[in-house]
Amino acid sequence: MQDISDIIDGCRQWNRSSQEALYRQFFGYAMAICLRYSSNKQEAIEILNDGFLKIFNHIDSYDTARPFKSWLSKIMANTAIDHLRSKKKISFSDDITQAYDLGVTDEAAMDKLSYDEILLLVQSLPPAYKTVFNLYVMEGFQHQEIAGMLGISEGTSKSNLFKAKRILKEKIEERSSFNNYPDTDKIGATMQK
Repeated sequence: MQDISDIIDGCRQWNRSSQEALYRQFFGYAMAICLRYSSNKQEAIEILNDGFLKIFNHIDSYDTARPFKSWLSKIMANTAIDHLRSKKKISFSDDITQAYDLGVTDEAAMDKLSYDEILLLVQSLPPAYKTVFNLYVMEGFQHQEIAGMLGISEGTSKSNLFKAKRILKEKIEERSSFNNYPDTDKIGATMQK
């Protein structure tokens, strides 16, 4: 595997093989970010490709003293936000001054979900909730930063996070209660005896 600093130097010179190496090396990481913000894989690929285009166009602004992954992550998140705005998929709910944490009451229910199941639950959130949830929970931004990025108030950011967590909690509990029902085939077999 080629050293990342050599790849970045090649990208700064618009070297196609360096761009391809960068794309291949960070495809999975970037795709995971894009999938969290998108509604489906096709939309995620569109965001991913737009994000890499921004990276190649602005690679000169990358500060080599900082981790490349965090720079790439920020670009992918911002590209996803830009994509949602351009498609008019984001509309934020009302401002609240205080948001309460809604933990999942059934920890075992959360443990039973695979990464793909959790991703599908996050993808099913309304775009505004999903965006704030991802920025806060997955990317580690604070509400003040999110508010600045999205052009909303901190209270609106908190409100959207609160509502996203509430929806996810309900969906996780719904899945858990559904999975706790006895197997319908066993019920039918028992009734036939």
